[in-house]
Amino acid sequence: MIYTTTLLAALAALTTAQNCPISFEGRPSATASLTDFDNANLTTFNPSFVLGFQTKWSQVLAFPRQRTGTLFAKATEHKAVEMRINDASIFQPNAADATSRQTGFRRSELIPVKFPKATDNLDSTSGIKTFHFSIKAVPSRPLNYSHEYQLAFLEDSSFSTNQFVLKTGTIIGSTTPAVPTLQVQTNQKNASTIFSTPFDQKVYYSTGNSALVAKTGPVANDNSGNGEFHFGLLKKPTGGDPDVTKKGFQSSGIDERLSFAGVFQEDSTGGCVSLGGKVRRG
Repeated sequence: MIYTTTLLAALAALTTAQNCPISFEGRPSATASLTDFDNANLTTFNPSFVLGFQTKWSQVLAFPRQRTGTLFAKATEHKAVEMRINDASIFQPNAADATSRQTGFRRSELIPVKFPKATDNLDSTSGIKTFHFSIKAVPSRPLNYSHEYQLAFLEDSSFSTNQFVLKTGTIIGSTTPAVPTLQVQTNQKNASTIFSTPFDQKVYYSTGNSALVAKTGPVANDNSGNGEFHFGLLKKPTGGDPDVTKKGFQSSGIDERLSFAGVFQEDSTGGCVSLGGKVRRG
């Protein structure tokens, strides 16, 4: 993703540069352990948010048994991470207030909280940045595409909207049958979809080590308000109730997973966008 405070573009490739400065680094090292995600001193991400109440990341995450690389994450240097949601994946924002439990959702989302510039995350949500990530379905633990899922999004600081969001499943309010499709939406009126592609085992957004190709031009979008990046699984309920955070239907006995890899953000000032190969860290 490339965006400025007023611009969002889905995977727009501007140059062939491979040395763009890193705004945040979310690729676990090849030596990382699951318990690292529980320790604020060892993880790049928030060790407490967003996951089931009184649950640890080491209980939620898994490393895929088969080590495979992605366009920007070699298997010898980085690990992929399997995000999981189950019946315990009920987030409670206020630990002291049980009424804050989001019983309508099932959630497991990692939020980057450490950045090269010590000013917090304001730098990562301003200027011109490119957000990279790779996702892969886990066939043995499939998603339920009759539900809507948010897989990656930038939530504004008021927690009232998303600057952009990658979705799959049956989008709430849609009459389209459930199909494994990836959709990128902005926060424009009617949440317009700016890019869509099938999401299954035979069709890939990026194949092998091929360079990324632009899929859309710049799209006007209001990204003011900064906020936080999320990547993982946010499963919304079915049933049509307007209070989706607290009400609606969720199946029981679930174990659904999605693999993430190659998560990082780079500074694209001057048109610097990595299209393939190894990215310099810094």
